[in-house]
Amino acid sequence: MSNTGDGDGSATAAEGRRPTKRLVTNVPRLDFITKGGLIQGSSYAIIGPPGSGKTVFANQIAFEHVRTGGKALYVTLLTESHGRMLENLSQMTFFDASVIPERLQYLSAYRELEKEGLRGLLDLVRKNAQQHGTTLLIIDGMDAAKEFARSDLTFKRFLQDLQTFCSILGCTSLLLAPHHAGEIHPENTAVDGIFELSLWLHGPRAVRELIAVKFRGGPSLLGRHEVEISDQGIVIHPRTEVQFAHPAAAGREDRIRMPFGIPRLDDAMKGGLLSGSTTLLLGAPGTGKTLLGLRFLLEGARAGQPGVYFGFYETPPRLIEKALGTGMKDFKKYVDEGLIEIQWQPPLEHNLDSLAERLLERIAERKVSRLRLFIDGVAGFRSAAVYPDRMGRFFSALTHQLRMMDVTTLYSDETPLFSPGVEMPQPEAAATVENVILVRYVELRSQLYRLLSIMKMRESAYDSGIREFSISEDGITVADTFESAESILTGHARMTSVPPARSPRKSAVKAPLGTRGGAKKKAAKGVKKSPAGTSRRSRA
Repeated sequence: MSNTGDGDGSATAAEGRRPTKRLVTNVPRLDFITKGGLIQGSSYAIIGPPGSGKTVFANQIAFEHVRTGGKALYVTLLTESHGRMLENLSQMTFFDASVIPERLQYLSAYRELEKEGLRGLLDLVRKNAQQHGTTLLIIDGMDAAKEFARSDLTFKRFLQDLQTFCSILGCTSLLLAPHHAGEIHPENTAVDGIFELSLWLHGPRAVRELIAVKFRGGPSLLGRHEVEISDQGIVIHPRTEVQFAHPAAAGREDRIRMPFGIPRLDDAMKGGLLSGSTTLLLGAPGTGKTLLGLRFLLEGARAGQPGVYFGFYETPPRLIEKALGTGMKDFKKYVDEGLIEIQWQPPLEHNLDSLAERLLERIAERKVSRLRLFIDGVAGFRSAAVYPDRMGRFFSALTHQLRMMDVTTLYSDETPLFSPGVEMPQPEAAATVENVILVRYVELRSQLYRLLSIMKMRESAYDSGIREFSISEDGITVADTFESAESILTGHARMTSVPPARSPRKSAVKAPLGTRGGAKKKAAKGVKKSPAGTSRRSRA
């Protein structure tokens, strides 16, 4: 693999122009942001406050560069000692001591700068770069060099001389300097590109971000992109809505029905959800959203269709236990076989775009068709968002990408437990998804019932009747329509008509699971004897 090749990421020839040679950094997604890598022979400023990751970033690029055949020279000016730096870097997976010093050479130049000034520093860098055959030059501590310049103009001339030398040598240069919000660095006008790393607090959470402020010679992804520092080094997470800003216009056309395996529900949807569609499952806590999602995955597995559970709050053992306790006895078998995959995200601090990348990359790795996906808790994505106003665009981009991958997706999202009406946590999601299913509680005669209704189905006929459903150790059962009651969506249903001579057992309203005798007792309490011995219905 060449680190200066004209592959997929390099600028292509257009209108007779020669393609631009690129230095591929292999830093996760940096080359995606720069549309193919750094421009070979150009100079880049890497700026940011202490702790933002500048040194790790530059060293990671250096080690990746020499691993693919290049040679790098890392010059330090009044920064930490080389021994301390390498000790810290040795914990990173990209670190390789065997390339030092033959391919990656470290040079301390502050004494030369102190004795000879900028001219002496330039001569030292020239001499060592030529002897080493350097193709990547890094100078760490440009703020120290600036202290020896008589003026901003003098410092710009030094940078110009350095750039001219690097251009002749065919060497790409990275210049590291501290930077704080609001500061202006006139010398940044002299470089070809600027990468700004930031470190700030979002409440108690520390947030690292990267911005490609300037990138001459080619396009780049503008805006803020979150950054993580792990044992892999710097990992950049471009915004999902930017990564998938230009998705395919159409997905798979030979669509099929994806049933839940619950007769009344599948009948109401005329056979099930259409493959490649996205469904939002709304409901208050405890209404059965997770069980419906697991039932959707299980029915697919029984038909040989792979499934993925992607959730935040239920551990894999708890999920399997929940499935086994509600009639899904073969759920564990399909998990063990790998047909159903459980991806659990521990309830820690997450990066919004990292979650989307993890999900999409894993789906792509499986290389299967007709995949079913249940995302248990949009709130898990919402809690990971540093900028809440992004959620609409993020949700739309993720949904469309899954649709183009022919993934049939079921999301769950919570409505308030106590509310006089139905409130969508994310109203714009209703326009993004094809289908909306509402599950909720309703109070009637001092009893709680679970109800299910299909609020929306694009591209398909459906039955909008409101149905009672129950959950037992035998599974999920959906009944016929919940008749003879109104104001159901408020959670406080009331009967519209109950014939006096009709037995409660024959009423269209069923008692909740486990309280079938309760309706009869309630009905008896509502009838009082008149003085003449006849019965009359109590006004209460």
